[in-house]
Amino acid sequence: MNRSMITATNTMSQLQKQLDIIGQNMSNVSTTGYKRREVNFSELLFQQFNNQPVDGNDVGRLTPNGIRQGVGAKLGSTNAVFTQGTITTTERQLDLALTKEGQFLQVQVEENGEQVTRYTRDGSLYLSPVGDGSGLVMLVTSEGFPVLDQDGAPIAFEDDFSDLTISSTGTIIVKPTNQADPSEVFELSVVLLHRPQLLEAKGNNLFALPNLADLNIGVEDVLTLLEGDIREQIGILQGALEQSNVDLTTEMSELLVTQRSYQFNAKSISIADQMMGLVNGIR
Repeated sequence: MNRSMITATNTMSQLQKQLDIIGQNMSNVSTTGYKRREVNFSELLFQQFNNQPVDGNDVGRLTPNGIRQGVGAKLGSTNAVFTQGTITTTERQLDLALTKEGQFLQVQVEENGEQVTRYTRDGSLYLSPVGDGSGLVMLVTSEGFPVLDQDGAPIAFEDDFSDLTISSTGTIIVKPTNQADPSEVFELSVVLLHRPQLLEAKGNNLFALPNLADLNIGVEDVLTLLEGDIREQIGILQGALEQSNVDLTTEMSELLVTQRSYQFNAKSISIADQMMGLVNGIR
């Protein structure tokens, strides 16, 4: 097969993956706390042709001698962009927005029969009955995953309450309807991620840490649980939500550029096929 056809075919398959990621970003433009993803391309293996009669650097030449003929590009990596999204006021009691980059709520998820910890910036919270007849309600995400306190336990309290406030440092105060009863106080589990690029997307606006032992990295090198005196670093705004950091204008521009690149490579395959047809006709 013609080398130009191979090069174009390789590149087109990778451009299709970029189109898929752009489409994913655009479809989540209204998803609370969503972080857009971007792609990085790298060059596939190339072949070196040393066809210069004299070995040496020509005067003014900035590249090595010879010709390097590649076979296309590949999708080197896809990375989540953790920049802060726009904060929108909702005035809803159970809505909260994390106002500082790198901070995440810890939630509990059941996977393969085990309870595991995941991380999210989706602050659209709800109350769900515990279901054991105790009359307690549990604080959960919009997908129904329990939100954890700083001790790693789900936050549950009596359903009969008159007011619920969330401070800027993640302290939840639940005031009972009966004023004679004491208020219940909980501390939201908030972590500061030092290396957010290590996070793996798990769907439902959740992230997970990889197997750090395989990477020879300690947990303390990746995240810090904001508790005790350092809870003052937490930034939470009640009655507001962080919107997606997707810029629709940027995504549309990226979409047009990627589509043009795809069309260019498709055209090169068509032209190469015509040239092969002409050659066969001459024979």
